[in-house]
Amino acid sequence: MLSNSRHAGQKLVRPCCSTFANRNGSRNAPTNTYTPRRFMFELARQKAAQALRRVNSNSYEKYVAAQVDHVEQQSESTIPLAEEINQFLRSKPKPPNLDLPKLDKKWQEIWAKSSSDQSWFSTRQFMGIRGPDAKKAYILPMFPYPSGDLHLGHLRVYTISDVLARFKHMQGYKVMHPIGWDAFGLPAENAAIERGIDPAVWTKSNIEKMKGQLEAINGHWDWDREVATCDPSFYKHTQRLFLLLHERGLAYQAESLVNYDPVDKTVLANEQVDANGNSWRSGAKVEKRLLKQWFFKISEFRQELLDDLQYLAKDSAWPERVLAMQKNWIGKSTGANINFPLVPNDEQIHTDIKVFTTRPDTLFGVQYLALASTHPIVQRLAKSDVDLQAFLDTLPALPPDSKVCYLLPHIRATNPLADETTTPDATKASLPIFVAPYVLGDYGDGAVMGVPGHDTRDYAFWKHNRSADPIRLVIASSQDGHSPVKGNDQPFIHQGHLNSHSGPYAGHTSAQATKKIVALLESKGLGSAAETWRLRDWLVSRQRYWGTPIPIIHCESCGPVPVPEDQLPVQLPEVEDHWAEGKTGNPLENAHDWVNTPCPRCGQAAKRDTDTMDTFVDSSWYFMRFPDAKNNDALFSPEAANASLPVDIYIGGVEHAILHLLYARFISKFLATTPYWPAGAIHHGEPFKKVLTQGMVHGKTFSDPSTGRS
Repeated sequence: MLSNSRHAGQKLVRPCCSTFANRNGSRNAPTNTYTPRRFMFELARQKAAQALRRVNSNSYEKYVAAQVDHVEQQSESTIPLAEEINQFLRSKPKPPNLDLPKLDKKWQEIWAKSSSDQSWFSTRQFMGIRGPDAKKAYILPMFPYPSGDLHLGHLRVYTISDVLARFKHMQGYKVMHPIGWDAFGLPAENAAIERGIDPAVWTKSNIEKMKGQLEAINGHWDWDREVATCDPSFYKHTQRLFLLLHERGLAYQAESLVNYDPVDKTVLANEQVDANGNSWRSGAKVEKRLLKQWFFKISEFRQELLDDLQYLAKDSAWPERVLAMQKNWIGKSTGANINFPLVPNDEQIHTDIKVFTTRPDTLFGVQYLALASTHPIVQRLAKSDVDLQAFLDTLPALPPDSKVCYLLPHIRATNPLADETTTPDATKASLPIFVAPYVLGDYGDGAVMGVPGHDTRDYAFWKHNRSADPIRLVIASSQDGHSPVKGNDQPFIHQGHLNSHSGPYAGHTSAQATKKIVALLESKGLGSAAETWRLRDWLVSRQRYWGTPIPIIHCESCGPVPVPEDQLPVQLPEVEDHWAEGKTGNPLENAHDWVNTPCPRCGQAAKRDTDTMDTFVDSSWYFMRFPDAKNNDALFSPEAANASLPVDIYIGGVEHAILHLLYARFISKFLATTPYWPAGAIHHGEPFKKVLTQGMVHGKTFSDPSTGRS
């Protein structure tokens, strides 16, 4: 029974037969006895009340009780009981309307005025109001891009972080739960161009709107620590970070074949190109272009980044999936560099083709060599071979897994073991050399040895281009030479035992043969043990306006010169309405007053670097800024780092595993080698103790076939 009905004290009992005899009920019936009509109405009332028990139950029950009395009083004996009940149920009684937004606003204003609420996660509370012995808890959700509207994914992440922060606070921890804005980037720039306004105006408006939305969900944020990456007070320190890397030789400029997004008109890091060769943001087919760009030397820390994945795996602190993705992306491979001599030819190319392979045990199964389009031999031959150049011109439009090729007509290679008397005749035959788009110019030396019998990609390439030629198997699954597959049906990609096609190494295991073959190649000067990495240096320069300006000045006499510390920040020039109309190329190149500046060293006329930084540079260190957000002289102080870092729990999407999370680990490990990090700091220089990844909604998106834009 519902407690606030005027009938709450009554007990619902089955009426007696004599009571049913009086169909219309008696107005003078005992209060502890129900008439048939009241009995049925009471059942209806209970059923309706149960269905709406969550909606202001007190008011609703009083309303329903009043309706029951009203219907009883108005009922006539001529109205059948069932019809009366149906009339009552069809009336769909509703509780009084509640103005929830008004109530929400009222209580938010009350909480805002509460001093206890204001200081709940304040700097003062974190830095000592709970006492010197209280443990710290740095709870952080990945900060949002200010698109203008929070979505359900945001709400999920911020609810998780808010619950954890409140829980830790109740346990007596000194809690830090800050928030900020990942405010630079292409989406804001493109939106501003479409509207003909300054990206700063667009971004500031969105931040104000989303801040109101964040406050509306009643999360306990430490607004005292709020940062926005587009604010000069923040990107001053992003520029300082760049100069620290540059001073150590970890930020450098070089010409490189880069990924170019023709829709967003900017370059992309390798991590920003998906498996289908499309841009991570626009979805456009990425092109290859040779440009001079800025890089961060993340490769300098690759061994640490790989080794410390084991530390992060302890107690499942990081999701296994994230660790696996990072391990695969870092991609350490051990094997050998093998030199394939060229057969004397009319081209007068006197060099070997060096190949890196993880499977020296398959050397007797090599049936061709394939070169990347950027290989020096290819570039040299293209100058005199118009057909080759025409083929190279088609490559930007081809998918990365394309099996098309160009057979170099006047050049062949030989197996480095061809002159051994025990080498089978099939291995002694000269090898065709192809130019193939599936060969990556920045892996190894831009050349691969094709072993169709024991490599999936080589098999597919050979079947597409030389389907009539047999495939040679040189590895078997058992010592007797038996293999469960036949070379023309599918490759045998596992390690096993070398068969009779491997000359003197027949019967050896793959591991045994690898050691002996590499030793023989070393003695002949045609190979050596080696390792290679998939991870490439981080390309950080972008040809866009809305980003952190690169703090470098280019002087004809002095070369690239760092902007002096006292001249930071290098602020973006202001732009007028419709600033991008009729202009192409790098937007900052058109800001002539901003670009032209004296050289800090010699005083001669010089020019600022017109590229801006990848927005992932901002997010690679922002979490270190929160503990010391008002520090104007440094990224953060060693004292703040010692008191706050690393982040205890970091919440965000798994899609950031090989972009944001990997870059953040790199920058954190770098800063751990500088005076910013307190002496004796532990945690391997890792930025996040524990990472939580919420679920994702998967779905296909439409891509415009004419532009490639999603």
